[in-house]
Amino acid sequence: MSGNIELLGTTLATASAEDRAALIAYLPAGFPTVDGGIEAVKAVIAGGADVVEIGLPHSDPVLDGPVIQTADDIALRGGVRIADVMRTVREAYEATGVPILVMTYWNPIDRYGVERFTAELAEAGGAGCILPDLPVQESALWREHAEKHGLATVFVVAPSSQDARLATITAAGSGFVYAASLMGVTGTRASVGAQAQELVGRTRATTDLPVCVGLGVSNAGQAAEVAGFADGVIVGSAFVKAMLDAPDEAAGLDAVRSLAGELAQGVRKR
Repeated sequence: MSGNIELLGTTLATASAEDRAALIAYLPAGFPTVDGGIEAVKAVIAGGADVVEIGLPHSDPVLDGPVIQTADDIALRGGVRIADVMRTVREAYEATGVPILVMTYWNPIDRYGVERFTAELAEAGGAGCILPDLPVQESALWREHAEKHGLATVFVVAPSSQDARLATITAAGSGFVYAASLMGVTGTRASVGAQAQELVGRTRATTDLPVCVGLGVSNAGQAAEVAGFADGVIVGSAFVKAMLDAPDEAAGLDAVRSLAGELAQGVRKR
């Protein structure tokens, strides 16, 4: 079975044709439980998310701030496994038809086996992977198997990336480019900052891939600001925080659905 890279491309193109940015939501698998995490993904999609990233919980998530680290810890203590990540992708995709990616560090894939991981992700209906710590120059094996199975390879660029480096990264990637809005870890912030707009402009000069911005977006106003210059707005910590702050799972699902609705309106007000 082939993965859903084409669905991802079509979804992002449809948002562009509607003169808006796509809303990309991030949630970790297994949080607050495996079943609860699947329902949370369905809830953000019901609220208006166009694309969802499923986080593969990691014990040392170098890109992730304290909110996502807390959720990862809950998931890991609950015994989440890669099989649960694949189940989350499968059930979310089958229920919604929305492109679902996995965001993961390289070590779990390396230990699991690249061929096994890509084959299972494609079979589950996944659209691809975001790999924040995989250097492009060491990515040939991954890209070979991802391409074979119809999966996008999304690399992360940062404000510190030089133009020549951006060109190397974007030439190797597919699906879209993940532009980190600032140097640092994930988390909600008062301002997304001008660095993100400059980075998007420099990245676009090297590629025709959509450029989507993450790190720091937490409300409709910020989503509208980023939608003014990016093809997609990526929101993670704000969704996770809404789940963490809720008194129970049902309230958490209501909270993420509502937040997705507000952000979906924001990306339409570019």
